[in-house]
Amino acid sequence: MSTLIVHLPLARASAATEYRYTLSLDGQQVARHGVAAASMLPPPGRTGETVALVPVQALSWQRVALPPGVGPHSPRLRSVLEGLLEDRVLDEPAGLHFALEPQARAGQEAWVAVCERAWLQAALQALEAAGRPVARVVPELAPGAPAALHVLGSTAEDALLACAPGPEQGLRLLPLAAAGLALAGLDGANPPPAYAEPAVAALAEQALGRSVQLQTEHERALQAAQGAWDLAQADLARSARARRLRQASSLAGSLLRAPQWRAARWGAALCVLAHLAGLNAWAWQERQALAAKQAGVRQVLTGSFPQIQVVVDAPVQMERELARLRQAAGSLSARDFEALLAAAAQALPPGPPPTAIDFRPGELRLRGIALPPEALEAAQARLRGTDHTLHGEADGLVVRTASAP
Repeated sequence: MSTLIVHLPLARASAATEYRYTLSLDGQQVARHGVAAASMLPPPGRTGETVALVPVQALSWQRVALPPGVGPHSPRLRSVLEGLLEDRVLDEPAGLHFALEPQARAGQEAWVAVCERAWLQAALQALEAAGRPVARVVPELAPGAPAALHVLGSTAEDALLACAPGPEQGLRLLPLAAAGLALAGLDGANPPPAYAEPAVAALAEQALGRSVQLQTEHERALQAAQGAWDLAQADLARSARARRLRQASSLAGSLLRAPQWRAARWGAALCVLAHLAGLNAWAWQERQALAAKQAGVRQVLTGSFPQIQVVVDAPVQMERELARLRQAAGSLSARDFEALLAAAAQALPPGPPPTAIDFRPGELRLRGIALPPEALEAAQARLRGTDHTLHGEADGLVVRTASAP
């Protein structure tokens, strides 16, 4: 899934603001980057998403203990955070935006990202007005990740050291100087990995006294977009339905294109192919078995009655030929009047005779005979296991052959 990452400027956004951007076609590698006005930013694609990146200088991080019963979706969360952070922030809490860390739980400690509310709203509204609505808002760097040092900047004068010693220590932004390194409180025995932008890599190695790994701001932005943070919370959150659709689209795009899911995609494709092959083999065996049974029935018919040259419906033709043989021999069948009358005599208890008898092959109606339910059940039981059945109707009883409709 393609991802367009828009680097939000530190200044208040306006119609003339230009944005640095990072474009990834697969969410894993940087494909293109540059600077453009909001209306000229490249589209993320039909299945892509636009992510706003908040610079590290625009955020402060506070560690709070959430009261029991106050979680990420609690309606009292905003007022609780304002009360907890009122003495820790310099600005009025009403003018700040608060965002809880992912997987925050009620009654536990959690990190809170704090930034200027009006500044963030202006940036998001400018992008939406230009046709680039933001799906997520992520911090450039955040606490809670593995310990690391990041040296940021494009010149030696504006170089900064972003220090994340560990999940509990938070994120510190310090000048790249001896005083800043002293405040970082780094462990000399186990120093965390250090990353630096190419323009200040030499300065970072000189200040830290060791080698650093090169990491451009665009690589760092793509890494931030892959994280779980989303600062668009509370009044900046999108509707629950839109968020679910976005997450589903993001997951589907990742499953379809991300390299780490390549083995799973191959496995799913092979599983589908194996099931299709198995279904086709099973259907072929069923067709073969059905054809063998039909051939056997036809062979029995033509073997028993050689005069039949064309087989249309073997069971019907065989029944017809048997009826002819029975008629020629003068024997009775279960569908004849005498057999039906004998079955009625066997089943019915002594009583008055019927007022009328109607007969057609396979069915005998005895009008004027009414049996109570217990007597009717007993009569039906007497015919159970024979070639005939007995049923009660409004005007009498009906005796039928078992195969008659």
